[in-house]
Amino acid sequence: MEHTFEQYIEKVKELNEGKNLKYYILTMGCQLNENDSEKLGGMLTKMGYIETNNQEDADILIYNTCCVRENAEEKLFGKIGEVKRQKEQKGTIIAIGGCMMQEQHILDKIKQSYPYVDIIFGTHTLHKLPEDIYKILNNRKKIEDILYIDGEVIEGLPIKRNDNIKASVTIMNGCNNFCSYCIVPYVRGRERSRNPKDILDEIQALANKGYKEITLLGQNVNSYLRSEKENGKIKEMEYEGINSFATLLRAVNEIDGIEIIRFVSPHPKDFTDDVIEAIRDCKKVCKLIHLPLQSGSTQVLKAMNRKYTKEQYLALVDKMKKVIPGVVFTTDIIVGFPGETEADLEDTLDVVRKVNFEQVFMFIYSRRVGTPGDKMENQIPEEVKHQRFNKLKALVESQIQARNKEYIGTVQNVLVEGTSKNNENMLTGRTYSNKVVVFEGSKDLIGKMVDLKIVSEHMWYLKGETID
Repeated sequence: MEHTFEQYIEKVKELNEGKNLKYYILTMGCQLNENDSEKLGGMLTKMGYIETNNQEDADILIYNTCCVRENAEEKLFGKIGEVKRQKEQKGTIIAIGGCMMQEQHILDKIKQSYPYVDIIFGTHTLHKLPEDIYKILNNRKKIEDILYIDGEVIEGLPIKRNDNIKASVTIMNGCNNFCSYCIVPYVRGRERSRNPKDILDEIQALANKGYKEITLLGQNVNSYLRSEKENGKIKEMEYEGINSFATLLRAVNEIDGIEIIRFVSPHPKDFTDDVIEAIRDCKKVCKLIHLPLQSGSTQVLKAMNRKYTKEQYLALVDKMKKVIPGVVFTTDIIVGFPGETEADLEDTLDVVRKVNFEQVFMFIYSRRVGTPGDKMENQIPEEVKHQRFNKLKALVESQIQARNKEYIGTVQNVLVEGTSKNNENMLTGRTYSNKVVVFEGSKDLIGKMVDLKIVSEHMWYLKGETID
């Protein structure tokens, strides 16, 4: 059955015939946003647009927004302001999508202050973009396509991958957790899982094209299919015994051609034994687990609505270390959440010392309109937040340096991703634990798994040598 978006892709393609039109997408945000941008790029390519890296050359500009990152709003409004002249001179179509477009106060500001924006679309209306562009090309009327946030998952959108070795595959949309600092459940809606068959078909197609590494994406991957179980829809969703995240991992592990499987992000409160055992048993699943901590203080975790304590988090890490040989961890930590004390920060530093993470993604708490955290009293002064952040950063960097030294002399199996960004004569890849390794070698090795001996460490990357 042909989808409506396919009909409009063809209509726009006809209008664009022979015009050599270009598109530019700026992605602001997480891997889910990046995956959405690849779908936008896929549709634009089919409509006859050619990608450009120069915003000023673009006939259509798309900003795919995020509302999690600090200063995201200022960045977006700055960008829209910059392109007003381009719009006036060239008639460039300006489209804004993503999470931020599901926030009413942002929509109101765009309508009021930036009336020259042509298209506004939400997180669940990517598939409407061809129709929106068609309408704009025909009558230049401003379009707003914001769907209610629990819309169905649309399958079959074309996708233009930014890489030909690694790919991300979304397995679910939305989140049910309502952490008090986070806007995501309000803008991406409740958890809705994709059909296992659709996921496996997508990964099989990637394997057939030579992709070697897959990252499974979701706001909370280890609750995959949980909502469907709770609302009695699991029977119609289940496919070849896949009825949970653990069974999905095992199925993806069986796909020939895929060498490495990663996933982000799980939630500590939902890390069940069957998932831990699947990670242990599946050879291709990396023994690197991204386990967001957010805070090491039980008091702050409660205020964050995280549903676990410091002790439960550490017990989970200990359990995984016992069950999964060689397991290592990365994490997310927010510093300066409302009400956080120096003692709470010390609890966080204590967890960091005990777990000894491979990497810590550190954030200074920033208020988000529409979240409970924004309304909390005891907001921490910016100066104090930065002091605490620096204390955490110093500890994390000392640990990373010490961990890096442990790699020297070891042999690491690495997927070669391409040439180094800083030196075209060097190749680069990542270990299973996500450490960047640069080394000298033939470009024929790109896309292959190779064994490298690690010879030196340089804080944010390791240096390796091929083994003769």
